[in-house]
Amino acid sequence: MTPALSKSERIVSRTNDYTCNEMRKIELYEMGWNLKDGLRECLVAAAPYGGPISLLKGHNRRSPSARPQLEIYSSSGLPLASFPWKSGVVKQLGWTVSDDLLCVQEDGTVLVYDLLGGFKRHFSMGNEVSQSQVLETKIFHSPYGTGVAILTGALRFTLATNIDDIKLRRLPEVPGLQGAPSCWAVLTQDRQSKVLVANGSHLFILDNTACTPVTPPGLSPQASSIVHMCVSFSYKYLALLTDSGHVWMGTSNLKEKLSEVDTKIKTPPKQMAWCRRPKSQQPSAVVMWDGLLIVVGECKETIQYHLDDDSILVPELDGVRIISGTHHELLQEVPGACEEIFKIASMAPGALLLEAHKEYEKESQKADEYLREIKEQSLLSEAVRQCVEAAGHEHEPETQKTLLRAASFGKCFLSNFPPEQFVSMCRDLRVLNAVRDYTVGIPLTHTQFKQMTVQVLIDRLVYRKLYPLAIEICRYLKTPEYQGVSRVLKHWACYKVQQKEESDEVIAKAVSVKLADAAGIFYSEIATKAYESGRTELAIKLLEFEPRSGEQVPLLLKMKKSPLALSKAIESGDTDLVYTVVMYLKNELNRGDFFMMLRNQPVALSLYKQFCKHQEQDTLKDLFNQDDDHEELGNLYVKASYKEQRLEARIALLQSAVDEYYKAKNEFSAKTTEDEMRLLRFQRKLEEEKGELLVGFSLHDTMTTLLSVGLHKHAEQLYKDFRVPDKRFWWLKLKSLAEKEDWEELEKFGKSKKSPIGYLPFVEVCIKHHNKYEAKKYVSKVTPEQKVKAHLAVGDMEGAAEAAIERRNESEISTVLSRCSATTDHLLMERLNRAKATAVKK
Repeated sequence: MTPALSKSERIVSRTNDYTCNEMRKIELYEMGWNLKDGLRECLVAAAPYGGPISLLKGHNRRSPSARPQLEIYSSSGLPLASFPWKSGVVKQLGWTVSDDLLCVQEDGTVLVYDLLGGFKRHFSMGNEVSQSQVLETKIFHSPYGTGVAILTGALRFTLATNIDDIKLRRLPEVPGLQGAPSCWAVLTQDRQSKVLVANGSHLFILDNTACTPVTPPGLSPQASSIVHMCVSFSYKYLALLTDSGHVWMGTSNLKEKLSEVDTKIKTPPKQMAWCRRPKSQQPSAVVMWDGLLIVVGECKETIQYHLDDDSILVPELDGVRIISGTHHELLQEVPGACEEIFKIASMAPGALLLEAHKEYEKESQKADEYLREIKEQSLLSEAVRQCVEAAGHEHEPETQKTLLRAASFGKCFLSNFPPEQFVSMCRDLRVLNAVRDYTVGIPLTHTQFKQMTVQVLIDRLVYRKLYPLAIEICRYLKTPEYQGVSRVLKHWACYKVQQKEESDEVIAKAVSVKLADAAGIFYSEIATKAYESGRTELAIKLLEFEPRSGEQVPLLLKMKKSPLALSKAIESGDTDLVYTVVMYLKNELNRGDFFMMLRNQPVALSLYKQFCKHQEQDTLKDLFNQDDDHEELGNLYVKASYKEQRLEARIALLQSAVDEYYKAKNEFSAKTTEDEMRLLRFQRKLEEEKGELLVGFSLHDTMTTLLSVGLHKHAEQLYKDFRVPDKRFWWLKLKSLAEKEDWEELEKFGKSKKSPIGYLPFVEVCIKHHNKYEAKKYVSKVTPEQKVKAHLAVGDMEGAAEAAIERRNESEISTVLSRCSATTDHLLMERLNRAKATAVKK
């Protein structure tokens, strides 16, 4: 079975078409399916841009024993999927922009399948539609995505502009509508979807808020009813067919008439579609009846094609595809470049260049004559451009090659012709020929390919599981790896891990080998797909190849592989990730299992303890109890005691701490804590007896407070009971008495016994409190080493000099000299200088 016409048949067919009517009908494929009754008794939908074809056979059957059969084919008729329909009555089939199949049921439920027949999801068009049932439905494409419009049994329209973000809109009623409208269509204007309804000869536009009557300008007065309508692929143009057989064509906003043609057929058609190339100046529409296809355009004459089988029309960006039980054809207006080159007796630059190349291949001198004619008109660049453009519009590879060779021939005689257009077209055609192949079955035109973009084409190949071809195209077009090869390989890997017939080891190895050098692929995404397919062990193996712990851990937790997730989080060195896992485990496991797992992971246990110190003290206590960590338990009780306001509770906690410290054999901490308890009791007793607020003070502050209020005996009791060092106690009492300026008590204290801190502090404290008189009382008691400093502190220069000279200390003599005044102490200075000189000699 051949995918296209032979070369000779192709050229004859094309030439005759061009001569007659500037339309051409290209056979794309002889269909590979085997349909006994053709498309009769089938609900059919074909996706645009050469997309797949869906058939629901026997869709009117109601018996469980004879269910309808849903089948999906490529555009060449090769089967992609087939399964019995077990759901409700289907009113309409349609395809989304991403080649998903929509099945709209009578109850308003829409089921979504992928092009290989896999069920994806379903959604409802609302309770009102469900109650009143679906009368008619249309699936349309808008700037927001794929939409569904439904006419209910209550003669109301419900609209969903984007099935991926369902927002149902109930449109206003159509006045005077007693039954189903004669025809209706969905328009997209100003980024808003509207419904155009024909009720007899009256037209109404329904939007979100209003029903507006409209009148097409120049519509034939013979019409009493509009029986069919169609909107162009771009939604810019509209065609209306009246009961008088007239086809009115104009803009979709119904403000401008482009043409009106009488078909001379008054019976309602099966289907009507707009057929106009982008940038074309001529409107044209295709109307189909049983066995007949008519093309109407700007002129009054129509073009007729006879159809042998039941067919459907598939509107495209640059034409109409005609699908029957045996053939798949493309009907389109002849592209300008092709018409210029191939029309009979054409003198266009491209036609002359094509003839010049043919003569050159025959080694005829006529080639030179044709070239001279083109060059004399300075149209060689235009001729090359025409040949390149025409090659893009041709489907037969041999014709493409002929035109491109002619273009290449013409380029040889141009010194500065930019090569980009020629090179780009060669690449595009190689890709297009590959996807047009019968086994692939995507009959894209060059115009559609440019509109679709390479990325979308790659997606379509991936959806069909044609991974090798997708990778070859990416490499050939040098698509960036993360957008091309890597993306395809990721899809392949996600598909591979769902295969049940191979073992986990085989699949994991195959994926790792295939993806080894691919950039930008996250194994976690592939592992997630494996897990969703019920292959947990395979998912774990794949995660071993994932270098980012942050991607491994969430999936491991999802798979209930908590110990492995915790190990991976710790290996990553990311404390936030470890905390994430620990908190997850805390919520998922019972306390005993949770603590047991943490005990096996010291890092996690340490981090959790840090968390508990700030957030959950009780949990921390349980942890220490379970580990028999008496030292930390004692510390915990001590810290807790400081948060208690009641003294009894504080002492009880401290007693618990003492018990834990003894269990830990930490006698120092135990004794210290017991001393704290004794101090607290002493403070409470004094508070009760003397009214001084002391509870909670440290030993130092307690003694300071007692000395400052004159409770010297109680302070001395603390000094003895707690074995406060003598020096510390003397300093405390000295400062307290000086601050109170109780000089008499200070003098008694200084005479009570020999001072362990010496008497220079007495001098300095008195001077600090501006009492030189009291300070002088203690100068005589200062040790010889501190005599100079003491005399200087009280301002006694003579005494300081005597002490320095007596000790014959050069440093002390220099210190006294530095404090002497040259005007008042010159005699003393001479004496000191002599003593200094003597001290230096010695």
